[in-house]
Amino acid sequence: MTPRLTTRFWVDAYLARLRLADIPAFVVHKGDETAGAVLVKLNPLDGSAQLFQREFDLTSGDRRWAVLASGPEAEVDASVTRQRSFDSDLWVVEVEDRAGRHLLDEDGFA
Repeated sequence: MTPRLTTRFWVDAYLARLRLADIPAFVVHKGDETAGAVLVKLNPLDGSAQLFQREFDLTSGDRRWAVLASGPEAEVDASVTRQRSFDSDLWVVEVEDRAGRHLLDEDGFA
């Protein structure tokens, strides 16, 4: 059995990788250190946003990042609020990049 990384370790590694790419990011809400789920909000600083969540592909069993919400930033923020209302262990990371980079599609982030 492959050992799982704690959520805190994953978030810290993700933030470090973003910093190396000069992409500003910060934790909006800190969840359970060990096993909390993570949402990543991409804010291109133009009034819009996308919200990503990790999900399992039922066919392959692989994990991937999928868009949970997309549109005006206020609507995406409302989606975050709804998710947090029923999952107090949830982490929320906000990435601010005008070019829309989030690095979730790179190796090691699924």
